[in-house]
Amino acid sequence: METVVVDGATRTVDFEFNDRGRGPKTHTVLTSGDNAITASLHTSGNDYFKVPVDETYANGAWSNGAEKGSVPAGGPAFFVSMYGPPEETAVLARALLAAPEHRLALLPAGETSTRKVGDLTISAAGRSQHLTCYEISGLGFTPSPVWLDDHNELFASASSWSSVIADGWDSVVPQLLKAQDAWRDEAVSREAARLMRAPAGGGIVITNARLFDPLTLQTTPGTTIVIRGNRIEASGTGIATPNGLEHIEAGGRTVIPGLWDMHTHNSADDGLLNIANGITSVRDLANDTDFLLDLRKKIDSGAAIGPRIVLAGIIDGPGKYAGPTKVLVDTEAQARAAVENYAKLGYEQIKIYSSVRPELVPFIARLAHERGMRVSGHVPAFMRAEDAVRAGYDEIQHVNFLFLNFWPDIQDTRTPVRFTAVAERAATLDLNSVEVKAFIELLREHHTVIAPTVSVFEGMFVSRKGTMSPSYAVVADRLPPQVRRGFLTGGLPVPDGMDQRYHDSFRNLLAMVKALYDAHVPIVAGTDAMAGYSLARELELYVEAGIPPAEVLRIATLGAAHVMRHDDQLGSIAPGKLADLDIIDGDPATNISDVRKVVTVIKDGKVFDPKAR
Repeated sequence: METVVVDGATRTVDFEFNDRGRGPKTHTVLTSGDNAITASLHTSGNDYFKVPVDETYANGAWSNGAEKGSVPAGGPAFFVSMYGPPEETAVLARALLAAPEHRLALLPAGETSTRKVGDLTISAAGRSQHLTCYEISGLGFTPSPVWLDDHNELFASASSWSSVIADGWDSVVPQLLKAQDAWRDEAVSREAARLMRAPAGGGIVITNARLFDPLTLQTTPGTTIVIRGNRIEASGTGIATPNGLEHIEAGGRTVIPGLWDMHTHNSADDGLLNIANGITSVRDLANDTDFLLDLRKKIDSGAAIGPRIVLAGIIDGPGKYAGPTKVLVDTEAQARAAVENYAKLGYEQIKIYSSVRPELVPFIARLAHERGMRVSGHVPAFMRAEDAVRAGYDEIQHVNFLFLNFWPDIQDTRTPVRFTAVAERAATLDLNSVEVKAFIELLREHHTVIAPTVSVFEGMFVSRKGTMSPSYAVVADRLPPQVRRGFLTGGLPVPDGMDQRYHDSFRNLLAMVKALYDAHVPIVAGTDAMAGYSLARELELYVEAGIPPAEVLRIATLGAAHVMRHDDQLGSIAPGKLADLDIIDGDPATNISDVRKVVTVIKDGKVFDPKAR
């Protein structure tokens, strides 16, 4: 919810939302000066993780706890606050509309511009309203749409995940999204045609490659790989080079199967980031059904760039802590309808979320298994991980739920306590105890897969305000300035005297991952974080935990394909399989960080250059 009070050049904005117990609550006073550019700003309150916020800007100087700086007087520049409300986007849009060529420098860094995308007249409850949609570039990887009314006031900022819209107009959000999608589709289609190309001659021959085989964990130099259409035709040493196909000389670089990210929530902008980082397959673990099916259709048709998407449908229970889904069930009849609908739409997995009543879990699991679907998810509140395994879970998302299994006093895990309790206690859990070993043996006996997402917890437990998050430190300089700033905000609030404990707890999360690996409990690599760039860090953390790099590379390729029953088509480079692979300028089988050095990506037999602009 956002309320705005305007008094001349000053706007007072109160903004908050509740995301399962998380969410910001801020009070902003913003004054505009010449050319609608912000002259001063003060925001107080708390951020998404409930950390106190005190941000100021005036006379070219800013401070917000994560950063502090100033610039000498000079040309006009717009300060983008770190904790500002959605209203600030409209302030920026008005400043851009008043600026020469609709372009401005940004503070602390970067540049922004805007263009009119289109306009629309909408109607609801007997009222009509004319709107104009502008795209603002320079704030992220792709332009951000914003809707202004005829007075250039904010009417809406809409997406498939969340929207802010003028009071009383909620019903028109689908119209705005439809218009936005139509305007973006043309640009995305042009981009796809430019960046992802079919090879000359209908195929590719790659020579002098060092081929990594995730089945044997061996890397073979001097390998030739022949691709015809979208399939691997041959691979090996001593293979004759066919005529008429496009030739790629690998130059001794390593070729690996396309990577998998097994925990994503795809947006329209994620596909390019994933492909550029060598991720050719993803599993989507919660999304708007209509949006996701449409996105996959666009990618599969070539109208958009992106990885193969494996569909997993989320189911949650109603209540104030319900997850971001319309699929809320409280009875067996509702659960049956949800599972049957997902199965009809081609979903391969059900994800059970935190507010599902525990007594419904065995019923949902049985229904899903009868339809050939896997079952995974959070461990619902008032249930322990071992109960979920016995009730039919094939997989558990997030390593924190494994630790919560041993603290029966923490029962309601729908709130951020599922993070804070683990940060405060995980360091004290003895992984060599009888109880922990018995639990891990239960996971092994049931072939329960674990998706640890440890890089998420690194950001929560280890990141500190004002320093770059270790999850993104290596790639920070490659990110847009306004994106990079977001990784200075820190993680969970750390109680006095608990800083080292939080670090130690994170190290014990990694130790749990190694214990799972040693016990032959299957692990899959997923991020639940920024598309593309997060997976490399997740894999690096597995190596830090003590898993050999070649095994980690197997987890992120053939291991993921095997868990999702796609290993007959994907996960390794072998004759007859789909042509998804990466050419790496390094050897990730010995240095896992080399997965960041992607030179060429081939997905479904088509070629993508990550350095292309």
